[in-house]
Amino acid sequence: MNLSLEGKYAIICGSTQGIGLAIAEELALLGANCTLVARNEEVLKTAVLSLDIALRQQHNYLVADFSKPDKVKKVIEAHVAKNPVHILINNTGGPAAGPIIEASEEAFLNTFNQHLICNHILTKAVVPSMQKEKYGRIINIISTSVKIPLKNLGVSNTIRGAVASWAKSMANELGQYNITVNNVLPGFTSTQRLSTLIENIAKKGNTVVDIVEKNMVEEVPMKRFADASEIAAVAAFLASPAASYVNGVSIPVDGGRTGSI
Repeated sequence: MNLSLEGKYAIICGSTQGIGLAIAEELALLGANCTLVARNEEVLKTAVLSLDIALRQQHNYLVADFSKPDKVKKVIEAHVAKNPVHILINNTGGPAAGPIIEASEEAFLNTFNQHLICNHILTKAVVPSMQKEKYGRIINIISTSVKIPLKNLGVSNTIRGAVASWAKSMANELGQYNITVNNVLPGFTSTQRLSTLIENIAKKGNTVVDIVEKNMVEEVPMKRFADASEIAAVAAFLASPAASYVNGVSIPVDGGRTGSI
């Protein structure tokens, strides 16, 4: 099985912590040259230095705030004008939790821009390079909510579903160019976002964090949360030559929690 990414160039969004950073670390271990994308330059500098360079990879970063799609467009277009791109990891932090009936119209619009619109901007920018290189992997880190909506995540459920449909449409169009488009659907993963969600649930329910966490773990057949590296391993496979005929799919990585086939 060919998992080598030596000589490949990857862009990984939201990559200074959590799942995004774990994916960057895994791609670097497989030999990829990684460009990290996030809004905090100081944290980006630290993250870049943590990546493997055993195969003489050259890693760098781009500063971009996904709440400002126009600026994201300028940053990515400047990058692709000088650099090839083989792999794009679309990964953006989710919106605040809450019932959908309480969500503001602005929350939907902001989240739509941060996720679908920025994904689209990035994809349009990198596809010409992927076509030229005859190798392309676009991987979207979404959520298991695209299969079964999650409680108290109304805005997220809505926009993640839109991204999944966008990705399937893109996969149908780009497959002919040896460019695949796939979605990874993380379940409960030990990240700062999950910790924040648990704290909010505990606060609203007037209970303690430990009880909320225990109840969530009980929903997972494997009886534990995922480590970010376990999500990264699936993304890395999809980015590799070994996944050349995997296209247009959404893969839950959730310990079996999603209640559908």
